[in-house]
Amino acid sequence: MSQQVVTAIIAQLTNALEGYRVQRMESMQPKSAAKPELSPAQREAAINYLKAPDLLKRTSEDIGRSGLVGEEVNRMIAYLVYSSRKQHTPLHIMFLGSSGSGKTYLQERVSDLIPAGDKIEITQITENAFYYFKQDELKHKLLLIEDLDGAETSLYPLRELQSKKRITKTVTLKDNKGNLKTVTVMVEGPVSVSGCTTREKLYEDNANRCLLLYVDASKEQDRRIMEYQTRQSAGAVNYSQEQGIKQLFRNVQQVLQPVRVVNPYAGCIHLPEQIFKPRRTMTLLLSFIETITFYHQYQREVKRDSNGQSYIETTPDDIAAAFELLKEVMFSKGDELARATRIFLEQLRDYLHNNGEDSFTPQQIRKQFRLQPRTVQRYIRELHQYGYIRQVSGYKHRQGFEYVILDGNEYKELTRLIDDQLQAILSGLQSTTPTATVPRQ
Repeated sequence: MSQQVVTAIIAQLTNALEGYRVQRMESMQPKSAAKPELSPAQREAAINYLKAPDLLKRTSEDIGRSGLVGEEVNRMIAYLVYSSRKQHTPLHIMFLGSSGSGKTYLQERVSDLIPAGDKIEITQITENAFYYFKQDELKHKLLLIEDLDGAETSLYPLRELQSKKRITKTVTLKDNKGNLKTVTVMVEGPVSVSGCTTREKLYEDNANRCLLLYVDASKEQDRRIMEYQTRQSAGAVNYSQEQGIKQLFRNVQQVLQPVRVVNPYAGCIHLPEQIFKPRRTMTLLLSFIETITFYHQYQREVKRDSNGQSYIETTPDDIAAAFELLKEVMFSKGDELARATRIFLEQLRDYLHNNGEDSFTPQQIRKQFRLQPRTVQRYIRELHQYGYIRQVSGYKHRQGFEYVILDGNEYKELTRLIDDQLQAILSGLQSTTPTATVPRQ
């Protein structure tokens, strides 16, 4: 038997097995549980919560009261991103930080505020697994990936779900007469994706589609978490209050309804020229502004366009809130260094300044900052590659290479330029007449 014939037989067998697997997986899928209906009292309380003044401020405070310690900005951004899953174009998020820094803790605590039926938690997933969900099973769901390393083989279909809002795969099936036919399996979105990783550069293609949040690894955050842990151990945590707040947020999520958002001030928003990859960053910024408007839907007048379609409009306050929450994210988008490397460099600057030193050795810094040797090597390599440090001597007393920092003010200047432009945009909005806009379909 020729190699060509064997190859054709194997291809047919593979397609047949793939088709059989699709049928088996479909038959094994459990029936979807019906979403619990809110009682009239629960619904009224949730709507009143969304109608009350200072919604974002109260939301942030109540997320803290639900048991999430610190991370005030990150937790608010994450909650709004998770809420965007109901919209036509949801946002996505990626938590970054070193091992044990609290990435999964932050993701889990914020996702506790989302109804169980609206989220799917993934620890590990194979390359083809996304294609075996039912066609509408992922629609407007929140996908929580505990560690992107566990989903590394499925990153491509995940990116397609994020960008195209659907994935397709063509397989060959046999009908009841034994004839082969081609079937296209389609799984539709949109979805909101949230994942955690320590390796920002490795998942750059996925990271470009996400808002990147770097967890707070400061000593102050360590202290806050340890204080909460001791209160837990001492029985001083009011768990019933925490659960009540979580349930209120889940109810709030149920009364939020998909609605078209129009931003009549969009033409006034321009990204600072220092921002890398401005096209995708602009999309993320505008979508986040729309998400804040969406969250305020019970405080916005419902308008009608010429076709009778309803929509709500963004206000300057929504834009100001988005700029304030995303300020650090925007700074990171304008920085050529990875955020972890930038934090290391700024800590290094402070250390040298406070100790009156001009140079350092990796061994000296590793001991001072209590970092792993490989971590220090990675930081030094990136800083040297981008020209932020320069080697000034060889092995000094067998302590390793000695380096100096070349520019002490470049990041402050970068953040100042970006902040000044954001403030200029906000100032201009006060005197801007909203532009009439046709709502997006």
